[in-house]
Amino acid sequence: MLAESLALSAALFAIGVIGVLTRRNAIILFMCIELMLNAVNLSLVALSKVYGASGEVFVLFVITVAAAEAAVGLAIVISIFRHRQSVNLDDINLLKG
Repeated sequence: MLAESLALSAALFAIGVIGVLTRRNAIILFMCIELMLNAVNLSLVALSKVYGASGEVFVLFVITVAAAEAAVGLAIVISIFRHRQSVNLDDINLLKG
């Protein structure tokens, strides 16, 4: 059960990394980051069943950070969309000097 959970977690994390590295849409980028965070959560829960209950506490922290990241990130994306009419990361060059 542990090996299957860790394998699924690794697969989900790899899909998230591939999505972050290849996609240029900000919304899809956020979804891939969430996928990677959930993969980490899955591995923490699977490992907590074997080594103790502290992994579930870390999952709560990760979920909290993910919710805050999603709220702030989506607010930024909506603001950029209102000004640029696009969420393509190649079109966003506001921080370039």
